[in-house]
Amino acid sequence: MDFKKISVIGLGYIGLPTAAVIASRGIEVVGVDVSQHAVDTINQGKIHIVEPDLDIVVKSVVTTGKLRATTTPEKADAFLVAVPTPLINNHQPDLSYIEAAAKAIAPVLEKGNLVILESTSPVGTTEKMAQWLAQAREDFNFPQQAGEEADIRVAHCPERVLPGYVLQELVANDRIIGGMSAKCSELATALYKTFVRGECLITNARTAELSKLTENAFRDVNIAFANELSIICDKLKINVWELIKLANRHPRVNVLKPGPGVGGHCIAIDPWFIVDSAPDEARLISTAREINDSKPSHVLEKIRTAADEFKRPVIACLGLAFKADIDDLRESPALDIT
Repeated sequence: MDFKKISVIGLGYIGLPTAAVIASRGIEVVGVDVSQHAVDTINQGKIHIVEPDLDIVVKSVVTTGKLRATTTPEKADAFLVAVPTPLINNHQPDLSYIEAAAKAIAPVLEKGNLVILESTSPVGTTEKMAQWLAQAREDFNFPQQAGEEADIRVAHCPERVLPGYVLQELVANDRIIGGMSAKCSELATALYKTFVRGECLITNARTAELSKLTENAFRDVNIAFANELSIICDKLKINVWELIKLANRHPRVNVLKPGPGVGGHCIAIDPWFIVDSAPDEARLISTAREINDSKPSHVLEKIRTAADEFKRPVIACLGLAFKADIDDLRESPALDIT
């Protein structure tokens, strides 16, 4: 399929870089966002988020007319949905942004269109998105109804980038392509090959969804081990840094560095999606989340103990984001500590 026009729904930390990179390949891209401020800023060739070198790319593609932003979806060959999937209540996934995006693009869909969900999502979300689209467009057949003969193709292709290195990793990283049918995967692969140098790995939508969650849950569990180890060392009056350095001299051991907790929109959120889907089975994943979520309280207690040694303690807090050189404060443990 020849993709002449692509629409990216959601122009945040993932959507805007993705839109800019695709536009830099000479493809017309229309970015859609509910924020008028974001739309106006992008159409001026500027950015409303912090990401190294993104401002240069956005300015270039806006100047050449390959990227423009709007608050209203319009017709395109393919739609990439990159909207938030936060948690609500007791660690329950909030899919309302995906549902809203589906209902927004449904009126402009045409036969042969491809709809890709990039948002990190619980297992089954891509199927739900396809259902929302089908409910809004009864004149079209969707993969859950017609399989390979569907009028609209749907796939899940989770983003896999590191904030601060998004532009490089969008191009270099392998991509997981989870179509709701073989044809869906084929078309999605063709789209990503327009800008991805990494390998496109094909699977089904549900496996693609869980693969992204697995990546971040794996990291969360390993971080939880290091964080719990630091708490144990405090109790036993052992230097955790020396301990880890010595343990890591074993050729098959790589203990991570402990910290104040886990932040960001991925590792601190995604494991809960697995727990929500399989609460009785995901015991280790759930415990790891609880350990990392409780770490700020342990850090605060250490700060209070140290401050008690001074008459007028002055405490410096260096950095609020969950990692260096970004402006993303989502789930940052530093916010709880300060």
